[in-house]
This record gives sequence, structure tokens and C-alpha cells, in this order.
Amino acid sequence: MKLIDTGIKDLFIIEPQVFGDNRGWFMESWSQKKMEDLGLFYNFVQDNHSFSAVKGTLRGLHFQKGESAQAKLVRCVKGAVLDVAVDLRKNSKTYKKWVSCVLSAENKKQFLIPRGFAHGFLTLTDDVEFVYKADNYYDPKSDRNIIWNDPEINVEWGIENPILSEKDKKAPKLSESDVDFE
Repeated sequence: MKLIDTGIKDLFIIEPQVFGDNRGWFMESWSQKKMEDLGLFYNFVQDNHSFSAVKGTLRGLHFQKGESAQAKLVRCVKGAVLDVAVDLRKNSKTYKKWVSCVLSAENKKQFLIPRGFAHGFLTLTDDVEFVYKADNYYDPKSDRNIIWNDPEINVEWGIENPILSEKDKKAPKLSESDVDFE
């Protein structure tokens, strides 16, 4: 398992070791021991799996606030996405900075996103399946989002008119949000 530094504290891209032969391939997608050996301590309690039918679907930017904040380990198991994490920790040197990476069934990379970040992804293919582990349970009362094209954050999605949920269309700007990460 290779840990790739993103330049933002605690935010990592993970490249798994893939073993292949004439039958196919095998990889460990999660090993608590290997993560702890790398100094990363997470207790994931919930797995989520989403499907997006059409290329150009954008989900995000999402987070949970307060005690319900979640760290996530995300990956794309079918198709490809542009995955984005935005640092919302107000006391961080990288506050409002974002990192993106392509996650795909082919490259098998994962993105480890700590608490205090907003997360979103744009489908780059049709028929995308996306899975993620979370270290806290989903809490609808703490569920928040920020508009995907907030000029204060300025994520370079590479699309002008993505397919959005009603919730994401109505998301506030960061300046209008009640984000509370320190």
C-alpha cells in the first residue's frame, strides 16, 4: 500500500498493491494494521455504495458538521470519477484549498479524507459505482453541503452544467454555511 501525500495535512491518496495473474487480480482495499503502521488510525463503522447512471453527474460538496463529522475512505469500483476534497478546517494553513484525483475501477486508487473536509465527485463515465467507508454514522441533522461551483473555493471540475440533485442545486455558498470545523 503506497501513501501519496497531497500537500494538505491528513489528506492522502492511497495506491493499493495489486497482484495479478492469468485468473485476474487481488488487492487489499482495507487493512487496519497496515494503516496503523503508516500512522493512520481510523475506526470505520459504515460502508456506503452509490450508483450514478450518467457521465457528468456531480455529487457534492458534502460533509457532516459537529460531532457527526466523518472521515471517509473512498474509491470507484466501476467507471471513473474526478474526486474532490476541500479543507474546511478554519485554523488550517490550507483552509479552502482543494485536491482532486481521478479514481477509477482501472487505477484502483483510493482517497482518504479526514474529518473537516467537504467531499464531492464528478462522474467521468456512465454507470459509475462508488464506495466509501465512514468513521461515523450518517446523521441527517448534521448533513450539510456547499454549492459545487462556489467561487470562493473555485474547484476546477472541467464541466459547466453537471447533472445535480435538487439538494445540490440549492446548496449554500461556503460564506453562507454553518460549517464549524476548527
